[in-house]
Amino acid sequence: MRGLALLFLALAACRSETAAPVVQSPCREQAFEGSAFVVCDPGRGRLQLFAAGPDETPKRRFAELGLDPSRVAFAMNAGMFDEDGRPIGLAVAEAVEKKSINLRDGGGNFHLKPNGVFIVAGNGRAMIAPSDALPVFRMAPRLQTQSGPLLVSKGKLHPRIAPDGDSRYVRNGVGVTADGRPLFVITLDAVSLGKLARFFRDSLKTPDALYFDGSVSSVWDPTNGRMDDFTELGPIIVAFRPAESAPDRGGPATP
Repeated sequence: MRGLALLFLALAACRSETAAPVVQSPCREQAFEGSAFVVCDPGRGRLQLFAAGPDETPKRRFAELGLDPSRVAFAMNAGMFDEDGRPIGLAVAEAVEKKSINLRDGGGNFHLKPNGVFIVAGNGRAMIAPSDALPVFRMAPRLQTQSGPLLVSKGKLHPRIAPDGDSRYVRNGVGVTADGRPLFVITLDAVSLGKLARFFRDSLKTPDALYFDGSVSSVWDPTNGRMDDFTELGPIIVAFRPAESAPDRGGPATP
């Protein structure tokens, strides 16, 4: 009997050693001022923008990206677009410009100035800059997407956004911490722009945050089995899992 018990223990140990590690989602729910938010942290995973140039066919849904879900940490719509799904503001994917900067005045949230650009530099550091004050880089950024408004800029809320206006949508955006770490957010509840801005500033402590969109806001979270598919999208940001982000997997790892 003692020998049989030892055999069972040995088999159990082998199963434990060979068990696949549990994959956790980089997206977590967080409450703020009575509303629910989902925060997606890419960590050291590489970010890639999918945006169509004038002569390219836009990919309007997550499934159209043709990516292996096991490689993807999460994906999210990332900027406003025209009726064909092409970006209406600056879009740079893998250091290739798909659409030039848009500094025109107009209606809608995109033109609620100051608006801004989410940037991932060549060294992987993220930042958000006003559209009319983009920094000059020695090496071209590999990712840029323009949207608006700037929810938070240098720790200050957008001066033209009401604290809690009547407009309520499921919304999404991105904030960047003081040390250059991007945090992507989509709301679970319909919220005002003001509440979303305060969530970035007061809960996530991001001194800069950029609004991506509302009503069409969508996320793909393979680990949790979520792939929003209720509407067509424009520019999309994909965060790859860190194991897929090594230099020999198509791009530099995010520091």
